[in-house]
Order: sequence, then C-alpha cells, then structure tokens
Amino acid sequence: MTVFSNIEKYESNTAVIFEDQQVDYATFVAHTQKVADVIGERCLVFLVCSNTYAALTGYVSFLRNRIVPLMINHTMNPEMFEKLKENYQPKYIWQPKGFSEGNSIYDFYGYELICCKGEDYPLVEDLALLLTTSGSTGSPKYVKQSYKNIKANANSIIEYLDVRSSDRAITTLPMSYTYGLSIINTHLLQGASIVLTEATVMQREFVNLIRKYNVNNFGGVPYTYEMLKKLHFEKLELPSLRYITQAGGKLGKELHSEFAKICNDKGMQLIVMYGQTEATARMSWLPWDKTVEKCGSIGIAIPGGRFSLIDVEGNEIQDSEIVGELVYRGENVTMGYASSGEDLILGDERGGLLETGDMAYMDADGYYYIAGRKKRFLKVYGNRVNLDEVENLLKEIGYETAVAGEDNHVKIYAVNGSAEDIKGFLAQKTGLNMRAFEVLSIERIPRSDSGKVLYSELG
Repeated sequence: MTVFSNIEKYESNTAVIFEDQQVDYATFVAHTQKVADVIGERCLVFLVCSNTYAALTGYVSFLRNRIVPLMINHTMNPEMFEKLKENYQPKYIWQPKGFSEGNSIYDFYGYELICCKGEDYPLVEDLALLLTTSGSTGSPKYVKQSYKNIKANANSIIEYLDVRSSDRAITTLPMSYTYGLSIINTHLLQGASIVLTEATVMQREFVNLIRKYNVNNFGGVPYTYEMLKKLHFEKLELPSLRYITQAGGKLGKELHSEFAKICNDKGMQLIVMYGQTEATARMSWLPWDKTVEKCGSIGIAIPGGRFSLIDVEGNEIQDSEIVGELVYRGENVTMGYASSGEDLILGDERGGLLETGDMAYMDADGYYYIAGRKKRFLKVYGNRVNLDEVENLLKEIGYETAVAGEDNHVKIYAVNGSAEDIKGFLAQKTGLNMRAFEVLSIERIPRSDSGKVLYSELG
C-alpha cells in the first residue's frame, strides 16, 4: 500500500501554484520521481518542511515511493535538529539549501538532498511517515502514521467536506502540522490545486492570492480566527471562497458564533472540526448547516469513526450531558509513538482505539462538546477547577492569558490587565478565594507552529 500512487491520472489539472507558476499533475509527478530515483530505496529521510514547491515535491515523492519522511518544521533550532539526527539516524535529509551541513547530492528549486551516514534501522512495512505533536520544540517523540491511516482519514475528509477536483486551497498552516498536511493530502488525492505561500492571513499578499487564483477554501486554528477578526474578515470581498475550516483547538463559543454568522451572510460554509496527530488528523466535524444551532460543538464522528465517553471507573456513559473522557475508534488511529530509530520496526500498538485525553459530553442529539483536557484540571481548596474554562472566562472579557499551575495554586500568565482586577474577577466568577490565584505579567504567550499555547515554556 502507498499514497498518491495514481495522481498522474489528473495529468492536465493544475496541481500546485507558487510564485506565479502553475504546475500540472503530469509535470509534478515527473518532478517527484526524480527525487525518488536519487534515493532509490525505502529508508528514513528527514523532510525539513516549508510551504514551498520543493518541500511538497519531496513529501509526495516519498509517500509515492514508500520512502519514510520524518517531518520537521524549517523553524526548528539547530540544536534540536542535531538531537533528532542522533536519535533517528536518517539516511538522507531533504532541506532548504544550507539548513544543515552535509554531502549534497541533488538540488531542486532551492532544496538539496543531503546524504547521511545513517543507521539501517528496519522499518515496519506499513509505516508511512512520522509527525511530531510538539510544534518546533524538537521533542524526539513522534507519531507513526501508516499508509492505511492516511488514506482512511483523507477519504473521510474528502467525503464530508465534498472536496472536488476543481477546488483550490491555500496554505495557512505548516506542512509539518497534521492539520496542514491533511489539507494537502485531500486536495492532491482529488486532483485539486494547492496554492503555496508562507504569507500569513494578516498579510495583504495572502488576500491577494485568494483573489488572483480564485481560492475556494482554507483552514485555520483558533489563533487564525482571532487574527481574521482583527482583520475584519466580514468586510473582505472574497467571493471565490466556498468554505473555511477550523481545527487545532477549541474555538471559543463567541468567536464560533461570530464567524458562523459572517459565513452565513457571505454565502460560505464554516466547518468546525476536531482531531489529533494520533488520529492522523480529523476525528469529528460539525456540518455547516448546524454551526449556529450547535455553536461550540465539535460535531459528530467522521465517516468510519465512532466516539464514546468513559467515566472514571472505565464504564461507557450512555446519558447525555454527562462529562467523561472522549474515546475514538477508527482506521485513522495511528500506530503509536517513536522516540528513536529503533522504534520504527514496531507495528500497530493501538488497534484502532485512541483515548484522546479530552473531557467531553454529548447532547441529546448526539453532538459532542469538549469540556477541557483531562490533565488540565486542578483541585483548589477541594474544588475541581478546569483551567481551560478559566482561560475562556478571561478571554471573553478581553484578557489575553495562559493558565497553568498546581493544586491549590492557579497561575495566570497575563499579557494585559492588572493582577488585582484579574484575581477579583476570577474570585467572583468561581467563588474561590483570591489567594488561589497568582497573576504573572508576560510580554507574549508562547505558541507552537499551529498556534497552540506551549504551557511547558511558561515559568
């Protein structure tokens, strides 16, 4: 089994648009084969990712030819990169020229193939690629995704989003991030087009590309939508957009409601989704025609998947409105983790079952709502405190914060606002004594490449 094995059937369709160039599928496939021919074997390759034509060519080349890429964001610092090399011992590195030192044996559109003296670690047959869950921090812990995982999840997403060969998506997320990668997978498998750019949604270039190439969809994490709000998305004239998607963390109910209305007024669809790298990408979706009625919900399981809720004793919860741990079953549940090259021979360790670590409940209609992370709860003076809810309370009244801490001691890392005002507000809202809260002023909240808060980097 492999992925992208027959995309040449879309030969005359435009596959990739970048830097005022448009490349059809026939040319694109030919370029991917040249890279594979230089490597000539199934092995582990480091792919230093950017939203560029060369990076995408390498990615598709590797998956078409059963070469296993470990995906690394180009923003990773050199020390972390060297640690990963020690742990995994790749045979080759596909990288922007000069990213790291080594013997360059092939170059293409600003990228080069570095030949390394890596170990010949045996690779389990169905292993397709490795993705981190930690952004650019360089953790050696990677998720092992199989060819079956990628195809199953892509087919589900194609079905519920109705991805068409005429579609055009624009990159808003890193290729090394599971959400960004899923957009690439689904569009290429359908013979659609990808507009590649490193521009952010806040740059004029991004909006100009949507207009120039009639882009009809893009994806964003909650932080993306916060930026789009500042950009006054409702005033932008983007008639080609058919739908926009959101995943990568819970979208606040107020922001969800606001964008649902904007999209309805503009005649486009807002589709909220939920997923994890451990589930390849997506586990749920909220049908666009339910986005107002079920505002705040992550929706229902994707085609081929199933949710259940488990209580503290391990029993399945049958009733609505009862919070338990969200458990998912499906062919897109990945094989397990790797921490070094020696783990790449290990087969499927999950058996299609994923305990998400998220606490959730189901309403009477079968729609799911995230209540918080299982590990994001503290006991404060005998009360169970949901740190995500504390963050959301503060966000709703204009405070930019990240909330962490330990039992009986909640730490509020605040970009704005006075400590006394924040503590007073929380004491009033939660009924807890102000002494339970400590407010620390910071210049900015550390975030991953996908916009998620990096709590581990808080003091």
